[in-house]
Amino acid sequence: MGKRTDYPFEVRPLTAEEGGGFLITYPDFSDCIADGETVEEALENGKDALQATIAALKAKDLPVPAPNGGGVASGKFVARVPKTVHARLTSRARAEGVSLNTLVLAFIAEGLGRKEGRA
Repeated sequence: MGKRTDYPFEVRPLTAEEGGGFLITYPDFSDCIADGETVEEALENGKDALQATIAALKAKDLPVPAPNGGGVASGKFVARVPKTVHARLTSRARAEGVSLNTLVLAFIAEGLGRKEGRA
């Protein structure tokens, strides 16, 4: 298999203002987050997000940190969107058969690719 998924993670409940459910983050990857309605769903979506993050780093020939390595960048990326946007993204992710995080990462990567192509 060769895919490392033994990275440390943190799961926390999301407040009602944040949309409810649970958020999973990976300290070794500042931009790898996922959520789910249940802890189990957050863990599954987090696994997908972790694999997508590692694949994206490798595709750009960027370093992939070792587990408990402290990460490759400082800071954290959290996006708040209107509930209607969240609902539309969730519906699209379900239709595509992927996690919400995977869909959003794909949209971001596509957008960055377009911008870099124009530069």
